[in-house]
Parts: sequence; structure tokens; C-alpha cells
Amino acid sequence: MPGHFTFDSSTTVRAEGGARGAAKLLRTLLAPATGLPLPTSTTGTVVIVLDPYLRGLGTEGYGLTIAPNAVLLRAARPAGLLNGVQTIRQLLPAEALSPRPVAGVPWRMPCGQITDVPRYRWRGAMLDVARHFQPVSFLRRFTDLLALHKMNTLHLHLTDDQGWRMPVSAYPRLTEVGGVRSRTLLGPADSDQYDDTPHAGAYTAGQLRGLVAYAAERGVTVVPEIEMPGHARAALAAYPELGNVPGRQLDVWTRWGVCENVLGVHDGVLEFCRTVLGEVMDVFPSPYVHIGGDECPATEWESSPVALRRTAELGLAAPKALHGWFLGRIGAFLLAAGRRPLCWAEDSGALPPDFTVMPWRDTEHGLAAARRGHDVVMAPYRSTYLDYPQSDDPGEPLGQQGVVDLPAAHRGGAPTGWEPESAARVLGTQGQLWSEFIRTPEQIEYLAFPRLAALADRAWNPASEWSTDFLPALRVHETRLTALGVAHRATPPRRGTPLPGTTPH
Repeated sequence: MPGHFTFDSSTTVRAEGGARGAAKLLRTLLAPATGLPLPTSTTGTVVIVLDPYLRGLGTEGYGLTIAPNAVLLRAARPAGLLNGVQTIRQLLPAEALSPRPVAGVPWRMPCGQITDVPRYRWRGAMLDVARHFQPVSFLRRFTDLLALHKMNTLHLHLTDDQGWRMPVSAYPRLTEVGGVRSRTLLGPADSDQYDDTPHAGAYTAGQLRGLVAYAAERGVTVVPEIEMPGHARAALAAYPELGNVPGRQLDVWTRWGVCENVLGVHDGVLEFCRTVLGEVMDVFPSPYVHIGGDECPATEWESSPVALRRTAELGLAAPKALHGWFLGRIGAFLLAAGRRPLCWAEDSGALPPDFTVMPWRDTEHGLAAARRGHDVVMAPYRSTYLDYPQSDDPGEPLGQQGVVDLPAAHRGGAPTGWEPESAARVLGTQGQLWSEFIRTPEQIEYLAFPRLAALADRAWNPASEWSTDFLPALRVHETRLTALGVAHRATPPRRGTPLPGTTPH
């Protein structure tokens, strides 16, 4: 269809009922750069419609028709309309994404017709705010960046050995003590170089509720993660009675890696976890609650009289088996509350049957989980851990040993060659931004982009081909990242020039 539709001062919007949220978002997102009010009108030239009979579009698909004198955005569900709003932004000049007024730009987009349905229903990014705290203002900005890329899940890693950021009114020392680290390791786990400046930070319940609402208006669900029974030293520093050694006082851990200090298995610990998760669920309405669950050494359980007694009472073969028992008890609590328990999987071992699993070590662990009947969100570190350097260039920021380059991110951990029954268990994929070595929002954005754009591309469109589809689109998309002021790695060389560490396709 030839021609363009132009947004100008006379453009009005028609939206009723459940479509009003998308109209509000369109105004909110376009106003800073364009200054256009886009008022409501029963004869609006931009028509946004919810039509439940468009079942072929699913929950998040949409149809967009652009003619010279009108725009029609339709979807079966509000989430689809929100995705369509992001497409309108992408079709406009990149300057439309600027946070400041831009003059002299015709706000027009090409005529045409788009029908768009995502491949996966889980398209997310995990942000670790436990190791290095980030302000709510950045969490909102990061949410906006996810929404622009039609990613629908912000997974917040709120607690770990090195910090506790989630407020719990019943246990105020979790943030008062557990939220403060005396110093920060500057290198790998075996390094001995520290920044002796204390690192602290915690959110209020009001801030987190505000973030949840802000994200929902953009079609993004915030999934909280509270680590247990391992990665819990910050909680043990605040409440030593939760541990396995009576009377021992630990500090918030100042090293990286896997800490052997884990939660005990006595009844008081289970009550603590239920109370914490009860407050978490009060703040986060997400259907899923992540409880970590991996990297839990059994060293302390093997020498704890309480853990040994619990092992015997349950008829377990060894204290290590308390891990599955613990997850099962917590999972049952979440299920009874109407939520779905979610955990990391570091191997192919059995997990409680009702858990949704995030396999992070290997794609094959995801296949094993799917074959056992688990829903799976793929997160293999070789393609989704964006805290790894983007190349072997010595100028890259400090990160884990290894490289996750842009082609790997474009593969996105999506499984290939699985039997249909197992493939149907894959809910989606997400990128991980662990923050041992990430301190600032600018560092997060540089590591995330454009790799997160690559992962988002394949999570939405399985047919996207690296060299003929994604790379040409990325070169255009870089202008949008620049307009938004996103710190990002430069676009790769044009076709025919290999990326560092790759071979030409």
C-alpha cells in the first residue's frame, strides 16, 4: 500500500473500554518528542479496538492497518494492543523515541498491513539487583526498554548472599542488616581486590507496587525472585536463627560464587519462608514466584543435628535430599496461594513436579525437565547470560570468563530438534544480567544491548534469519537506541565481515 500516515496536531484517537489503556500508552510514549496531544474523539483517525473474536491473534498478537488517512489497531486482548503501540513507535522516525521535544520532523509512518503473533509467551530479562542495587527510576527505564522490544517479563532477582532488597515488615532486619554489604569484591571469585566502600540499598513496598503498576501499563509482568534454601547468607546475617549453627553470627557475604551457608530445615525456617513469600505475593501479583532453588551445598546439613534428624524422620537417603523436600514444601505453599513456583535448574535432577523450570547450565537439562512434564523457560548461559563479555576484545567490561556474542544471543537458548511434546513445554526464553561486575545503569544497558534485542527478535519470530533478517533490522534499530540514549555496543560490521570470534554465515 503506497503512501504514509502522518501524526499531527489534528490527529485524534478513538478507543473504548479495554482499548483505552493502549490509547493512553500511545499518548504517553509519543508526547515527549512530538508534543502531540492525540485527544480522544468518536471520529478518531487512529482507531484502537478490542475484538475478542480475533482468536487467531492469541493473547498478545495484533493486526495493524495503516492507510493515508487512518490507522486501525486491533487485537483480541489488551496485551496485543500494547504490542501494536510499540510497533507504531518503531514505524515512526527514530526521533519519536526521544525523551525531549524534537522539532522539524514529520511524524509519519509507511502505509501497509501487519499481522503479528509472538512465538513464545515468555519473553523476558532477569535483572540482579541483589549484588548491586539499582534505583527504581532505572527499573522503570529498563521496563520501557523491554516493552519497546515486546518483551513481557521483568524477572527481579531481589535477594542473594550479597544483599537483600525486598522489604518484609515481619522481618525488618532483612533490609536493615541484610541490605548492607561492608565491601565489594572487584574481580573474580578467587580475586582479593576490594572496594571498601559499603554497598547498601533496599526498596519500599510502595516503590515496588508502583513499578508493578507501571510495568503492567506497558504489558510487562514483574516476577519476583527470593532465593532459598541456598544463596541466603544475607538473610542469615540478619536472622542467625535461620541457619544451621546455633549462635553463629555471619556477615553479608563479600565474595562471589557459591556460599556454603544455607537455610536450616527446622520448622521456624519454613514459617519464615512462608511469611516472606506471603508479603512478596501481596506486592507482586505475578502468576509466577521464583524461589531460586539452585546451588545449595549440603555441607551444613550433613553436620547439623536438626538436619540429620529431619533426614531420618523423612526416610531420606542423605541430607542432600532435603533440598527437594524443602522446595516441595515451599512449592506447595505457593500453589495453595494460587501461584506457580519457579526455580533454576543446574542439572538434570528431578524437581517437584509442579515447578516451572529455568535450566541455565545446558539446553539438555531443559529437555530432561520437559520430558518429566515441567514447563520450561530456557536460560542456558552460553546464549542468555548477558553479563558475559560480548567479545574477547580486551576493552570489554569485566565479566565472567567466556564470551556470549551477538549470534549466540540471537539463538536465544531456543531448543531445536526436540520432539513435539517436549517442545510444547517451552514457555519461552529470557536474558540474564547478573550483577557481580555490573554497578551502574549505563553498564547494564551496554551489556544488554544489542544482545537483548537479538534475543527478543527470535523469541517473537522463530523464522528470523541472522544475516538477512536480523542484522539489517538491527542497523535501523540502532538509531532508536541512540534516540533513547541507550548505551550499547556498536552495530556489527556489514554482511561479509565476520564478527570477532565468529565465522561468516
